[in-house]
Amino acid sequence: MNAIRATVFSLLCCCAMSVGAQGAAPDLGRADAPDALEQEGSSSVHDQTVVKCGDRYYRFSTGPGVQLAYSKDLVTWFSLGKVLQRNPEWTRSSVPGSSDFWAPEVVKMGDRYRMYYSVSTFGSNVSAIGMASNATLDPYSPDYVWADEGAVIESRRGDDFNAIDPAVAFDAEGVPWMAFGSFWSGIKLVRLDRETGKLAEPSAPRLSIARRPDSVDAIEGAYILPKDGAYFLFASYDFCCRGVKSSYNIRVGRADSIAGPYLDREGKSMLEGGGTLLREGGERYKGPGHNSILVVDGIYYLVYHAYDAKYAGQARARIEPLKWDSQGWPYVTGVGAGAR
Repeated sequence: MNAIRATVFSLLCCCAMSVGAQGAAPDLGRADAPDALEQEGSSSVHDQTVVKCGDRYYRFSTGPGVQLAYSKDLVTWFSLGKVLQRNPEWTRSSVPGSSDFWAPEVVKMGDRYRMYYSVSTFGSNVSAIGMASNATLDPYSPDYVWADEGAVIESRRGDDFNAIDPAVAFDAEGVPWMAFGSFWSGIKLVRLDRETGKLAEPSAPRLSIARRPDSVDAIEGAYILPKDGAYFLFASYDFCCRGVKSSYNIRVGRADSIAGPYLDREGKSMLEGGGTLLREGGERYKGPGHNSILVVDGIYYLVYHAYDAKYAGQARARIEPLKWDSQGWPYVTGVGAGAR
């Protein structure tokens, strides 16, 4: 499951988000580093996103109340339990049967950190994206209190979209946008209000930026990264949550505008099922997907989960260097990497 997530924020408490993080780059960036870190204490981690605050990394992931853990080296992680101690009452009435919250996203807007999270049940688009805010990310600060801000967007039966998997990015003017969506008609994009963190125009049409019309729309887990005047849309194709039978793989497209059109290396639109392969499963780690990006000292890292065939398909948190070729496209190395 978490920037700026894509541009540089002004920071509170010397904290830095997944993109624009400060401090020394972790050892994963050294020349003899493995393809990806095997993160100890991170079995059964889905949809992770990582935030650096002071000398610690904080990992938010899917689970009851959203799961929180910390690390000093991105390898050994220690659980801090739930972010939200009780499910907000609105989630029970809005999405009956929901319990765990999925795919958290954490960004800073103004003087508040905002955590977006998915409220849903498997196979249904009766869903909602909720939001909670906090003055700080340091769990030991007296100011650390997550305030429920209610729902940001909801979907119902009959809608052509599914309101889960939020990911926030900022355009060149500093305007926040949220990508979201899973199956149905694919990935959507909406503009957010900088003051409230909610929809800037609730009645405005949702923009479509990626879908797979020839593959039962098996696409989700979007993430937008602004870089060097372009915008990169990452998304997970095919199927998650099936252990070693998971077929998830990470694809990417590029656009000149945050609203697209996003094209792959061959020029095919992601609205037509395009997407350049970035990371697929290998012999041990199956179904890699739902990525975010961590940037430390100008070094980029691909953050995702995959299913470990060595340990009966447990979901593992994975982090590996994300590199850039001479044409400005991202790539990874090692087994299962997409071709450059």
